[in-house]
Formats: sequence, C-alpha cells, structure tokens
Amino acid sequence: MNSDLYSLINHAHHLYLQNFPPTTCFERAVFFSWGCTIGDCGFCYMSTQPAGKKPTETKRSTESILAEFILAKNLGWEIGFFTGGIGVFTPNEMEALLKAILEITSEKIWLSIGPISPPLLPRYLPYIKGVVGSTETINPELHKIVCPSKPLKPYERMFAAATELGLKRAMTFIVGMGEQKEDLILLQNFITRYSIDKIHIYGLVPHPGTVFEQAPIPSKEEQAWWIAQLRIAFPTLDIQCGVWEDRIGNVSLLLKAGANSISKFRATALFGTPLAQELERQAALAGRKFRGTLTLLPALDWDGEIEKLSFSGELKEKIQGKLYEYITKMQRNKPISLPQTI
Repeated sequence: MNSDLYSLINHAHHLYLQNFPPTTCFERAVFFSWGCTIGDCGFCYMSTQPAGKKPTETKRSTESILAEFILAKNLGWEIGFFTGGIGVFTPNEMEALLKAILEITSEKIWLSIGPISPPLLPRYLPYIKGVVGSTETINPELHKIVCPSKPLKPYERMFAAATELGLKRAMTFIVGMGEQKEDLILLQNFITRYSIDKIHIYGLVPHPGTVFEQAPIPSKEEQAWWIAQLRIAFPTLDIQCGVWEDRIGNVSLLLKAGANSISKFRATALFGTPLAQELERQAALAGRKFRGTLTLLPALDWDGEIEKLSFSGELKEKIQGKLYEYITKMQRNKPISLPQTI
C-alpha cells in the first residue's frame, strides 16, 4: 500500500471512530427471485437466466423467504435490503410479503425492487424504513453501457418522493466496471443532491455468462479507496462493503477504510466454515466487535419462533420445513479451505 492510500485510510478510520462505535455486523440481502423483467444489466447474474423462463417463474416460495428472515433475526444479521428482479411481484404480492416480514422482524426494512413509482411508495410506507436505488455507477456514459434498460432518472424521482415521505435513501455502487477516480465528484454530488443515507460499495464479481466474465477483480485497495473517500466526505454516511467469498481477506482493510458493515457473504451456505470464522477474525483485526454470528447456531426454540406468528397453520408448517432444511445444512457444513488471497 502506498503512503498516500495509507494516509487516506488512516484519516477515514479516525473519522469512523469519531462518529460510530467500534463494531460491525453482517448484513443479509434477502432475495425473492432469480430473474428480472429487465435482465440486461451487464454485471448481473440475472442477465444470464434462460431466455425462455419467465421472470415471474423465478420467485422463491413465501416460506423460504420468511424462514430466511427468521434465521437472520435470531443470528443477529442486519437486513441489508429485501430485493429481487424488477417487475417480478405485483404490488399486492409485495405488500403482503412486507407485512409478513414486519411481523417477523418487528422492524421496518430497506426495500430494493427497482425504481418504485412515487404513487406506490405510500402503500409500502408502513413496512419499510427506506428505499434502495440500484444505481451501480453514476458516470452517465458508463451507466448507459452497464445498465442500458435501467436509467438513473426513475431512481432520482423515487429518491425525491421518498424524501417527502420521510423515508431513508440508499444506493449501490460497484467498483471495477470502468469507473475512474475522477468520477468521485459525480458520486459525491449525487449523494449530496438526494441526501443519501447509506451506500453499498461492492467489488465487481465477474459472473460467468455476463459481459464482465473476463474482467479483472478489483483489488482491495481500489475498493478501500472509494470507501475512504466517501467516509472523509460524509463522516456520518452509512457505508456497507460487499465482499465475495474469495475476498474475505479484504474485510479488515475495508473496515479500516471506514465501512460500517459487511455483505455479499453466502452466510447460510458457508455458515460455520473456516471462511465464516475468518470473516469474524477480520473484523477483530480491524478493531471491531462483531455483532451477531456467522459461526455458532444458538440453542433456540425454533418451533416457538414460528408458532408465535399469526400466519395460517399451513404456512407455519411450510416455514418450519424450510427453516429446518436451512438449519440442517448449516449444521452439516464441512470445512472449506481458505483462498490463497487470505
């Protein structure tokens, strides 16, 4: 690490500690589908789904979604946002899910389902704390290439309407798609213009079948640079760093650069493995206490957690089956070798 970046990260680290406690956590993005009616964002695995499969046929079951929220609540995972493909659920279906989720979590959640039309926002208002714009990049020319069917303007209208309703605003930004350091001012101006409360800063994952399949993975220094710059420019901004399982060794640096929390880790698939243990260790290396757990299942009356809900008996039974399916897999996880980058 060169001296300029070291100084930048050190400055950001001190600013973080001036504005937040020395803790961190895992934030789970709960997906409701694996398809999207847009399906042409260049970085996204949803763009690789079979052309003959309708996005509405890629929905997860209600019991699977709700079981995951029960897990997250009881393992101390924050909900990064509830998300999935654009146009997969009708407003009625989405509202019913949000109502059920609120009963489980007892807390409103972030919602990321594309640009929500301003007239629809009041309908979701009782269940959500804020909306997330999957903006990905703010460079207008790059955005046209990466997200040809997902322009920024509808998100800007959503942010403006959300502000009027008192909803929080969050956005996403992916490092490694072609943005330049000179684009930082564009990003800072966007955050200021829409009073963004939270930003999710991911490193590009070159998913097979996408246009970025052969793209280089951004270094931890690149991702840390963007995080540190935003921490310095916006000392109280909530910043989440996204790391894939091949980059667990990056977590300590990204937290020192000023990130609040960690996401993108496949928490159920990798629960209790050496990778999960390393993620928690990385938090400690950054001087952060890790809230929640990715390594130890609590001794909990899971049946009791389900029974206290007001759902129908049939739905409770389905949730129970799916929840124990998750728990069984998590208990049986075999050790996974740590990647060489750690």
